[in-house]
Amino acid sequence: MRTKLPLAVFAVSVLPLICAVAARPDHQWPVNGGIDNIRYSPLTQITRANVSRLAVAWTYDSHDAFNGSEMQSNPIVLGGVLYATTPSLKVVAVDAATGVEKWKFDPSGGAAPGSRFRHRGVTVHRDRVFVTHRNWLYALDTRTGRPIASFGKDGRVDLREGLGRPAEKLSVSASTPGVVFDDLLIMGSTVPETLPGAPGDIRAFDVNTGAIRWSFHTIPHPGEFGYDTWPKDAWQIAGGANAWAGVSLDAKLGIVFAATGSASFDFYGVNRHGDNLFSDCILALNARTGERLWHFQGLRHDVWDMDFPAAPSLVTVTRAGRKVDAVAQITKYGYVYVLDRRTGAPLFPIGERKAPPSTIDGERLAPAQPYPLKPPPFTRQTLTEQMLTRRTPAAHA
Repeated sequence: MRTKLPLAVFAVSVLPLICAVAARPDHQWPVNGGIDNIRYSPLTQITRANVSRLAVAWTYDSHDAFNGSEMQSNPIVLGGVLYATTPSLKVVAVDAATGVEKWKFDPSGGAAPGSRFRHRGVTVHRDRVFVTHRNWLYALDTRTGRPIASFGKDGRVDLREGLGRPAEKLSVSASTPGVVFDDLLIMGSTVPETLPGAPGDIRAFDVNTGAIRWSFHTIPHPGEFGYDTWPKDAWQIAGGANAWAGVSLDAKLGIVFAATGSASFDFYGVNRHGDNLFSDCILALNARTGERLWHFQGLRHDVWDMDFPAAPSLVTVTRAGRKVDAVAQITKYGYVYVLDRRTGAPLFPIGERKAPPSTIDGERLAPAQPYPLKPPPFTRQTLTEQMLTRRTPAAHA
């Protein structure tokens, strides 16, 4: 039996209370992950007391789910319209009050999806919707869903270009939408974890023309800070160190924050001796220029693919009675780093642990790795044979 999979249930209402609640202004959800990337809404209409009485107001079904497909899109809601990507990576605009589709754009031109798409949605800015499909960055008209011809070439930009290597030999996309600061669309990328690879440069595109306004080299070029943490000329062939989970923006400070992935190959580092900046780093960049303000490397010379799994969250913590704007960064192994947003200084102590050498010929692991002393890890840090099962007494006999 085939089961139809809905795109998502985007809107609900508390039916018993609907007549009693006065009309309120719409609350926008303008950016992937919410403001400050903390996935928090200040709305108070739904409470513990009434949540059990919620009922479906409408459902929108994109009708394009397929075996193995995924749905990771975080819908954007602006001006009463919901924008999202579907399992086959079409872009839709839906009336947020009724669930009625306003338009749909298919960047594939009707081609059947060959495999699953892991995609987290769109960026909406003024009259345009920015979305990536494979190596293309599109700018669509918010009213019609049609590509805006003045952006790039016929409404799209090739993400493989502008990386200092032959574009036709690269594989570059973006699974997470970018953020807009002034007239800049700032984005990370998705690149392979093989060699030769594509560099994970963080780039700012002009929202009107699609031109690259600045680019930060996460694999440093000659003369740039961190170049000596790689073999000579590694920037010409090495790949990765990409902000695949997206970036976060503090518009008031004019700082964009990113958490980068591992270098390629992600499980083998004989060909890339050194700490490999700026892989596995929390980065703070000047949003206007791309200049590095500070960085913190959570894992040196990563050969375990233990890179950061999410963009930084921008939080405010209290230290000695004073409010401090901070960056909170989770890891795949349960640590949380909390750093001062302006300086990168740790707000809780960070220690160093000696690391054992590798048994692989030619491998040179970092002799020590950082770890936060506080807050405590949110997952277990050891796994022993005794912990694997408690199903029967015989398992521990």
